[in-house]
Amino acid sequence: MPVDARARPGLDLADLPPADELGAQMHALLAELFPIHRSITGEGLRRTAAVLSRDLPLEVVETPSGTQLFDWVVPREWNLREAWLAAPDGRRVADTARSSLHVLAYSVPTRERLRLDALRPHLFSLPDQPDLIPFRTSYHDDNWGFCLEHRVLESLPEGEYEAVVDATLEPGSMTSAELTIPGASDREILLTGYWCHPSLANDNLSGVVLLATLARLLLGRPLHYTYRFLWSPGTLGPLAWLERNRDRLDRVDGGIVAACVGDAGPLTYKRSRQGTSRLDRAVERALSDGGHPHSVRDFVPWGGDERQFCSPGFDLPVGCLMRTPNMEYPEYHTSADDLELVRPAQLAGSLRAYLDAIDVLETDVVYRSTSPHGEPQLGKRGLYRAISAGAPRPEEVGARAIQWVLNLADGRHSLLDMADRSGVPFAALREAAWKLADAGLLVEEEAA
Repeated sequence: MPVDARARPGLDLADLPPADELGAQMHALLAELFPIHRSITGEGLRRTAAVLSRDLPLEVVETPSGTQLFDWVVPREWNLREAWLAAPDGRRVADTARSSLHVLAYSVPTRERLRLDALRPHLFSLPDQPDLIPFRTSYHDDNWGFCLEHRVLESLPEGEYEAVVDATLEPGSMTSAELTIPGASDREILLTGYWCHPSLANDNLSGVVLLATLARLLLGRPLHYTYRFLWSPGTLGPLAWLERNRDRLDRVDGGIVAACVGDAGPLTYKRSRQGTSRLDRAVERALSDGGHPHSVRDFVPWGGDERQFCSPGFDLPVGCLMRTPNMEYPEYHTSADDLELVRPAQLAGSLRAYLDAIDVLETDVVYRSTSPHGEPQLGKRGLYRAISAGAPRPEEVGARAIQWVLNLADGRHSLLDMADRSGVPFAALREAAWKLADAGLLVEEEAA
């Protein structure tokens, strides 16, 4: 049944605050969240949710320890008060009061005095980056340890050391947060990021603040799709969400994992396992048409949370839109992934790419021509130049867009299909379709 051809006007991106203002807001939020000590469970996640909840009506979801999530189990909740390592002279060579990375994440409570040779198996450093503290974890194996600069490790004197991890590790829960922004359709787009790392600005927090800002900008707008936002610990969070939503996963038309969106590298899109879904194509089209410097990669079964959504039992079309992929920038999982690495301009540019992709999704519809037998006479409708010089010239994008839309408006091709086939920018095709619809030459079909 035909519907109003203007029922899906897309996002009005002209009303956005200036990019520098958005970038500054995002960086300020990131700076506020940076000192909070996060892990895959614990009060740090609840504190992070509380900060985001100031501007967003989040639903905080707690998954109890011991919950079976497919082949995984939610671990005991870990809460750290402090951790430090004192040298024989009393100097603290590692101290979470200076950096939350100094402790091996999920270290069991510890208070020991031991000599250097017995301590060494509990010390972690980066010989190739001697001035940086690594980020290391032991989520599923009881252990304790400290991470420190390799130059510090190499300079440790013989003698007795005091190691203190003042923490609790006991039954509790894993914290996630969700937000649903309803649209006219019950078809859903999932936007998700992980928030389980301590003070790492790009790998973790940049995605968190981008999603929070994106959600704030979408709230209150007329939307076609329903948008589901998820902030959760990596791996376990998506698995918990998938388990809770098994009966509605058929509504998910696609999704994007937000990660590593604040460094200076060009944008990178990692396709979903499906590779050619509408979501994949919309992101690629938005990056290309929007002039965003970028590259596109095929799916591989490693990386971020897209692995869970794209696992063969679900095979949801969820890709990852980032800048420099994880493990490919030297600051990754080190103390150099700090507030200086993430810049406001890069955050704002990444946000714009997400908005551009959503704008394509919102307006990618299927049209049918009301005059399919031969070309309709455009001149009398004011849609063709009065003085003809043959076929539209390459620079006459609008005229070419009109002819492509008329030819492919057969009830089977969406605007995104037309863009892929014609090479004409999506926005030009959309504008052409609206003009043709206004002239009574097109009707919009129900979404395919």
